[in-house]
Amino acid sequence: MSENNRSSFTGKIGFVLAAAGSAVGLGNIWRFPYLAAKYGGGIFLLVYILLAVTFGFALMTAEIAIGRKTGLSAIGAFRSLNKKYSFIGYLAAIVPAIILPYYSVIGGWVTKYLYAFVSGGAAATAQDSYFGGFISQAGEPILWFAIFIGLTALIVLFGVEKGIEKVSKFMMPILVVLSVFIAVYSVCMPGAIDGVLYYILPDFSKFSATTVLAAMGQLFYSMSLAMGIMITYGSYMKKDVNLESSVAQIEIFDTGIAFLAGLMIIPAVFAFSGGTPEALGKGPSLMFVTLPKVFETMTGGTFIGIVFFLLVLFAALTSSISLFETVVSILCDKLKIGRKLSCLIVFIFSVVLGLLSSLGYGPLSEVTIIGLQFLDFFDFISNSVLMPIVALLTCIFVGYVIKPSAVIEEVELNSAFKKKRLFEVVIKYIAPICIVFILISSVLDAMGIFKI
Repeated sequence: MSENNRSSFTGKIGFVLAAAGSAVGLGNIWRFPYLAAKYGGGIFLLVYILLAVTFGFALMTAEIAIGRKTGLSAIGAFRSLNKKYSFIGYLAAIVPAIILPYYSVIGGWVTKYLYAFVSGGAAATAQDSYFGGFISQAGEPILWFAIFIGLTALIVLFGVEKGIEKVSKFMMPILVVLSVFIAVYSVCMPGAIDGVLYYILPDFSKFSATTVLAAMGQLFYSMSLAMGIMITYGSYMKKDVNLESSVAQIEIFDTGIAFLAGLMIIPAVFAFSGGTPEALGKGPSLMFVTLPKVFETMTGGTFIGIVFFLLVLFAALTSSISLFETVVSILCDKLKIGRKLSCLIVFIFSVVLGLLSSLGYGPLSEVTIIGLQFLDFFDFISNSVLMPIVALLTCIFVGYVIKPSAVIEEVELNSAFKKKRLFEVVIKYIAPICIVFILISSVLDAMGIFKI
């Protein structure tokens, strides 16, 4: 698919909202608040913001520039710039292919909870056994998974402009409004002020190396880095769009939603249970166990629960769309096939692989890989191993193979690159070192040797 007949976003707003939608996902809403609570609240928030405008800015700029420069998705982009390094594109392509199926399983869980709240089952979701009982079934989780992945496929089938861009323009503003609404409601709860102060006021005595590592690791989850997404979306970006300011706006959206997620959840849990990191729970336990209990104690909790799970569904969808589109784009570029056939192939593959993740908590619960359930294993391989490796290789590729000047040239097509020097220093020296530490700590964390 050549650059001349390749689909594209209609302009800057469409690109920014679609890319921000990709970045804003479940990682913002259930992982960010947990990490913020665990690593000192305000100091974690401060470190994360500093890393986002340096470390995250450099990586996102590099990926989007590579995509726009070549007009190709990950595999074709790296091959186009240097054939010897096309393997980086293949590694990047594997990441969304692994993430999409299990992410859609979790998206199905979100859809189920939204249905439960809408249909009058909010009280049942607050029971200790509800979540475990639901995911241990065979049929119902698969049904909701199929609904979620089917909706994702349908949106991607309509294409970049009529599908992804149109849906992003609709969902992203609503997502922001819902986030603000719930955050305001949360901070106004009796007893929530302690959580607000803990979350926004930095306590430098709680700063540590693990705070920095946790914040850096969150950037991968939160900003759709090192999985080919930003390269793919960059390939749909018009040459007259200001790349540097677009990256800044994506970061504002992403960091803003992550901040609001913390403001939604941390004060509410403080009011509910005193706000220990353990009360916030890690991963699914926060979203599907703790928060329904919090909603049950609220005045108007059912309504707030509906709004919250609608928000989470929108966030999950915008990210699953970007994952699906990335794999579709790679197949279109690599196999020279049409969008419809590519969407069908990705849909079938995702359903087959997703069934393992869904059944891994039910009929296949006794089957594990390196001691992990299927979903947890796929999450570990993609997020803790492949993504840091792809990010490291991308930094080396940009910093020492094609040189930062190749990216700078693309950024400066229509405006001066104001943060050019920052980009060069981070991509060549700072980011590679940081990523090595992330990779090592993530693997040690999974092995139980070093806990993040």
